[in-house]
Amino acid sequence: MLRSLGADVREVRTPADLDGLDGLVWPGGESTTMTLGIEREGLAEPLRNLVAAGTPVFGTCAGLIMLDREHLGVLDVTARRNAFGRQTRSFEADLHLPGLDGDPVRAVFIRAPWIEDAGPEVTILAEVDGHPVAAQQGNLLAVAFHPELSDDPRLHARFLELVREAAARRASA
Repeated sequence: MLRSLGADVREVRTPADLDGLDGLVWPGGESTTMTLGIEREGLAEPLRNLVAAGTPVFGTCAGLIMLDREHLGVLDVTARRNAFGRQTRSFEADLHLPGLDGDPVRAVFIRAPWIEDAGPEVTILAEVDGHPVAAQQGNLLAVAFHPELSDDPRLHARFLELVREAAARRASA
């Protein structure tokens, strides 16, 4: 999705892979496995430093979990894992997100979390059945679903806007 929008994309697996990044997408997956990989590779502190430096991060599904207070502690939310239920309870929903013109975003929820609690600096962007599933805090964008599983590039384009804005701020500083 990001490549189709013109972004230069690479995988991050070690602290050295973070060098020179303008933005980071933290995709879905399994948060326990991600936690083990972060510990094994010594990525926690370099990731926190990346966020503290103002680098935009887009967390999807497990990526939202990994950014929360109980994991990396960079997004002022508490995420509830598998909040909507097991794999068999996966579903799709249409969400209206502020700043995205046109049709609603078709959101694919697979063993998805929701945001159980959010701090005052967090803007909730969308809810499902009264449960927050999309949020933004500064340069951090987080959703409880998998936008890469649809053909809709608008959330990824929104993230790339954050990346361009951050680069412009760095250039003018």
